[in-house]
Amino acid sequence: MKIPKSLLIDPEKNSVYGAFAVAVSIWAFSYSVIFGQVLILAYYAVWLPLILVDHRRFLRQLSSAWLPLLFAAYVCFSVFWSQAPGVTARTSVQYFSHIACAYVAARTVSVRTLTIGALIGIFVVLIYSLKVGNYSEDVLDGTVNFVGAFASKNQIGFVGSLGIYFCVVFLAFYRRGRLSLILAVPVVLLSAYVLVVSHSATSMASIPAVLALVALLAMSKLLSRRYRRVIFLIGAGLLVVTAFVALNLGLMDFVLGLFGKDSTLTGRTYLWEQGWNAVQKSPILGVGYAAYWVQGFAEAERLWNEFYITTRTGFHFHNTYIEALVELGFVGATLVSLIMLRTLYGHVSAVIFRTWQADSVILFGVMVLLLIRSFVEVEILNPYIMGSFLMYFSFFKLARLPVTRTRRSQALEPADAARTEADWPRHAGRPAAAGPS
Repeated sequence: MKIPKSLLIDPEKNSVYGAFAVAVSIWAFSYSVIFGQVLILAYYAVWLPLILVDHRRFLRQLSSAWLPLLFAAYVCFSVFWSQAPGVTARTSVQYFSHIACAYVAARTVSVRTLTIGALIGIFVVLIYSLKVGNYSEDVLDGTVNFVGAFASKNQIGFVGSLGIYFCVVFLAFYRRGRLSLILAVPVVLLSAYVLVVSHSATSMASIPAVLALVALLAMSKLLSRRYRRVIFLIGAGLLVVTAFVALNLGLMDFVLGLFGKDSTLTGRTYLWEQGWNAVQKSPILGVGYAAYWVQGFAEAERLWNEFYITTRTGFHFHNTYIEALVELGFVGATLVSLIMLRTLYGHVSAVIFRTWQADSVILFGVMVLLLIRSFVEVEILNPYIMGSFLMYFSFFKLARLPVTRTRRSQALEPADAARTEADWPRHAGRPAAAGPS
């Protein structure tokens, strides 16, 4: 029996396969350390063969992906100056192929399908973690936290925060009938429970801020483009002023105290200082991708010992930009920062300055979540990680955003076009109802 190509690569028709592929990917990102290479092979198997189905689809607008491709090439070339070339060679190829999978996913899967697949995958991942039921004591602050089948509370906290986020945006933008609500409620309740018992301060602090921002962007659809631009500029200015005041008046310490943290962020500031000292030894190019945390290297062994990391693996500087500076120097840190900023600006500009789109609102929220976490976690620099997959998926989706509109759509303000849709925002992800000609 011949399977139609559209059921595999057409974003409008492949919701079943796409959701399955996303769910498999999330399972691989979460538990490949436990189940080994079989999950990584499954991750590759659901994405890379799609290139053979219709290679022309993936060659179109390939030039729009030049920035991630340049960064991936730089990561691979770092093997020539790496202090651990064998590790760099293997990991850089993994990272490059990971970006390729995200590219294929962005070209074949809609944001709605990504959301559904993420909810399925996250639900299964959290159920398994509850079944394992492991707890871990943080030797630095003395707390006991739920980690499930993960290695740390921050990892399972991130999955829980993503579960809440995708549930909320699914119900707000893509829900179709009461059945969708019934199926989404268990996921959001389970995600909230895991988030609370994991005591991940980063996840608990970031998800309310992101949901509030998404709510504001959702309500902006009711305004014309002119007012959206004005409110966005004023809001951005107020955000900068508020952040400056908070840092200078000690409000940051107050917020940290609400989550049981002090100004050292449980030793993170010391770790950042050590990372910055390491940057001075090779500031331009770094020590090589994935070439710092290598067993047998004196500095890595020292930090593992100081932070009680007995496994001597899976550790980092708890800051994406310091990690990038150490491994890839100012060149690599600049490139990855540009990818982050380009993706953020691309999606928010689509909402504020062009035709309002639910897809861009959702992906902008994902990017804001990753941006907040990037200052205390490292989730976009490693292969087979949910954060890096979502960032590159969001970047590659920019090429699929419409850049031109018909004369009729140009004549209509978004506030006028919104009146042709029913029950917004519940049906915001569905085609608009036909308006009067």
